Amino acid sequence: MSEYNAFAEVYDRLTGNIEYSKRAEFIRTLLNRHGVSDGAIVLDLACGTGSLTAELAKAGYDMIGVDNSPMMLCEAQNKMYDSGINMLFLCQSMPELDLYGTIDAAVCTLDSLNHLDTPEEIREAIAKVGLFMNHGGIFIFDVNTIYKHREILGNNTFVYDCDDVYCVWQNQLNDDDSVEISLDIFEQEDGAYFRESESFREIACQIDDYKKWLAQADFEIIDIYDEMTFNPLCDTTERAVFVARYNGKAEE
Repeated sequence: MSEYNAFAEVYDRLTGNIEYSKRAEFIRTLLNRHGVSDGAIVLDLACGTGSLTAELAKAGYDMIGVDNSPMMLCEAQNKMYDSGINMLFLCQSMPELDLYGTIDAAVCTLDSLNHLDTPEEIREAIAKVGLFMNHGGIFIFDVNTIYKHREILGNNTFVYDCDDVYCVWQNQLNDDDSVEISLDIFEQEDGAYFRESESFREIACQIDDYKKWLAQADFEIIDIYDEMTFNPLCDTTERAVFVARYNGKAEE
């Protein structure tokens, strides 16, 4: 799994359309609906530059952000200092999650699980979330669907022109529906553009695979939604949002 070092410095400028405040409100609605109130300890798994972590912290949750990229976490730490809101950030990979205590809920957004190298690593990451989850805790995560890999990402090229950053995003679809992604990033400095490159891979799994891995980790699926809605999945769903309750470690 890539550490996204070149991507980290420009990530926020290239993803200004994500609307983290709306995503945080969507997640907060789901958490409140299923008994996770403000003040709960919530893990933001693969938190990246911490934008969602910060929004959820502002909403009143006690946030832990975990990411395997030191450069991404540097950006997240800067957000924490600027906001004045205390958050804990840890540099760990998802399959090797190791927290200091238990959590009441976890979120993993923007297809982060797809960025793991193998289905086995996804299974292990889900199991690790369960290992640190309190009984009855809620796990919310989204994943890119096979439809998105085949029909949207595919063998396509995307260009992002954001003021002082220019990015060419090239995809190559493999036979197993994984996508090889290459980024050429041109950043302006003192009237010249400097180029850096980043490459990574996203894998795609069947919805039934996630259901199986959740069940193996003692999670009960509450619902699966089309992204940022409360609508059921359809044939053209690009991101599937899972909401699951942890039924392990029952209190005596």
